Amino acid sequence: MKIKNILKSGLLVCIAVVTLTSCNDFLTIYPTDKTTGKDFWKKKEDVENMVTGAYQNMLAYGIQERAIVWGAFRSDELTKYSSYSSTSLDNISAVNLLPTNGYNGWGDFYSVINRCNLVLKHAPAVMDIDPQFTEGDYQVVRAQMLALRSLCYFYLVRAFRDVPYTTEAYETDDQEMKIAQSTPDSVLQHCIDDLKEAEPYVMQSGAYGLRDWRNQGYITTNAVDAILADIYLWRASMTHSKSDYQECVNYADKVIKAMDTYYQNNYASQITTGDNDIYHLQSYKNYFYNNFVSGNSRESILEWQYDGTNNSNTGLENYYYESGTSKSHVTTSILMASQLFNAVDANADKSNGTKIYLTKDDYRFWNNAYEVNNEEATQLAVRKFVTHTANVILTTSNVGEIKSNSRAFDNYQQNWIVYRLPDVMLMKAEAQVQLASGDDDASTLRSAFNIVREVNDRALVENSKDTLKFDDYKTVDGMERLVLAERERELCFEGKRWFDLVRYCYRHMTGVDIDKLMADQTEWPTLSSSMLKLVARKYTSGGDAFSYKMKSEPYLYFPISQSQIKVNTLLKQNPVFNAEESTSKN
Repeated sequence: MKIKNILKSGLLVCIAVVTLTSCNDFLTIYPTDKTTGKDFWKKKEDVENMVTGAYQNMLAYGIQERAIVWGAFRSDELTKYSSYSSTSLDNISAVNLLPTNGYNGWGDFYSVINRCNLVLKHAPAVMDIDPQFTEGDYQVVRAQMLALRSLCYFYLVRAFRDVPYTTEAYETDDQEMKIAQSTPDSVLQHCIDDLKEAEPYVMQSGAYGLRDWRNQGYITTNAVDAILADIYLWRASMTHSKSDYQECVNYADKVIKAMDTYYQNNYASQITTGDNDIYHLQSYKNYFYNNFVSGNSRESILEWQYDGTNNSNTGLENYYYESGTSKSHVTTSILMASQLFNAVDANADKSNGTKIYLTKDDYRFWNNAYEVNNEEATQLAVRKFVTHTANVILTTSNVGEIKSNSRAFDNYQQNWIVYRLPDVMLMKAEAQVQLASGDDDASTLRSAFNIVREVNDRALVENSKDTLKFDDYKTVDGMERLVLAERERELCFEGKRWFDLVRYCYRHMTGVDIDKLMADQTEWPTLSSSMLKLVARKYTSGGDAFSYKMKSEPYLYFPISQSQIKVNTLLKQNPVFNAEESTSKN
């Protein structure tokens, strides 16, 4: 069955089995008791439809826009498009993160979490009713719901830090929904435990068959291991735990090995004698189109699937695409155009990390945004995820591709990439740098460097002389900045940058206590000045004011929505925010 038919049927089932409860519920729960009736949860198809509904909910507009705003807009990558009016985005840019800001809402994620909990609660009983729903079917379903729920909680922890954690399925209006927040240590450990439990039972990556969308559209072993690597890297950065960094490396290695095996089993004809490459990254001319136009490339691990008819990616469309009178919400700022795209500097201090693109031989320099290398451009429109053509061809006279309206604005068919191989490779490199015993640990640092160079070399024009050199980054600090810069080059606009900067910030902070809620602490560790300088550089003015407002750990996170605080009296507000005042007054 084609994806559009599967997701369409899943959407219809979602509509049939849910009804909105009060908009004041802090979890925005969708109870099912009024519509499912006694005839639901009787057949294998009922379970499968609810599972499909959970994936369908991940395609919600609110989740896509928060992936962009939480993960990219807060960083140094993006600013609001000059002609687009949005007080909420203006306030985020000004670091006035009011509890009334609409982007603080977490209801879409808790909707997915509750759907997972519903499946986990009711699916076991279906085995006793429908013999077609076997123990093996149940284990696969259960594993996917555990993993998807964990991914949602991980998003919430990275955005809010202290969040309510529940495994209870909410089905009736009279269920008590007031839940206190849990600490990040508790939530992340629950996620790790669930993911480890899920790993043996989800489908093996590639098991659906060559070029089948389900290899990337459903959670597989590679997706589980990628999420685990990401969670361990996040927690390690908060606690400076060497064992967690090593676990990140271990799970990243599992992904790399599995994808190497898949490649050797399915693309053996493309492997030359004596080829020791374990990554098999595509040439850039194929990689850009396959990932950011057609989707589900062999490098991809997990993507949210949009077909443009039953489920258009309007979130991505509205935030990145511009067509005629329809303006994108966000773009790169004039300063970012200078810092990232229009100021490639061969004499830049490579170990500093403030210059991202070190050479114009880098395809990503030309392809991530429109009109690069154009001194007259004041705001560079996003090209990644937007263009309907292949990569820009590099020539000595190329001044960058102008904004194109060749892609239909309606029925926007573009997957959102959650994880892909270079992301996991660079997670491993980031962890390895932190595992180095010091600047003299050349072996560990070179291992991290080699991973970065693999990703970087793939993006360079053939026969380029501007390859990375180990001696330019041979200290722990230099290699850490190299990995951070390479992740920006490779993963630009993919919703990763703010979280990368937060991890970098945590590694340069002391006194972080993940066993306590922020609201229960009297003092919080101060933010690293180096991280603040990176974030503040997107502003043409006011960088000092930005740094003044971003003073301590709670500023890394969004406040809890004021409407949630009013309904759930057990919630504790992020201590540096309140409803009446902007952060500049706290």
